[in-house]
Amino acid sequence: MSEEVLWKGSPSQVLNLGKYLVALLVAIGIGVGGIFFPPAWAALVLPIGWAIWTFVVTRSIRHELTTERIRLVEGIFNQKIDDVELYRVKDTSMERPFWYRVFGLSTLIIETSDRSQPRIEIKAVRDGDNLRETLRKQVEYWRDRKRVREVDFDETAAAEGGHHHDDGQDQGTMV
Repeated sequence: MSEEVLWKGSPSQVLNLGKYLVALLVAIGIGVGGIFFPPAWAALVLPIGWAIWTFVVTRSIRHELTTERIRLVEGIFNQKIDDVELYRVKDTSMERPFWYRVFGLSTLIIETSDRSQPRIEIKAVRDGDNLRETLRKQVEYWRDRKRVREVDFDETAAAEGGHHHDDGQDQGTMV
């Protein structure tokens, strides 16, 4: 089976609405100040430049779900690329703050046993329910294929004598 891309996305710019609003208010303030002191107009480059930079930084964040891994790419000049194998995914949850729900967005939170990426947040994306379900199906496929099982170790029992307790909660990955 060759690796296929199942989903690809970037955070929505809705994530930055507060920053854009601040940049707009500062630009308006500079514009009004420029009426009385025309050299102040040159300062408009600051809020406009900051807003453009914020846009580009958010746009440079890319997430990809393939049939085998989650790939995280970020960075404008220096890129950081990180892959997390799907069998290492332990749990997922979804957050939908009010402002995101207004725009049909959500944040998918993924807990993993990967040391470099123990928690992944895929922020402000559309159709989060389908993304989460697609991820869940692929994780189950790879766990079955690699024969990976989640086992819970009761830390209090381990400290008292090393007893193992499996209550169905995902705590550690055993390969």
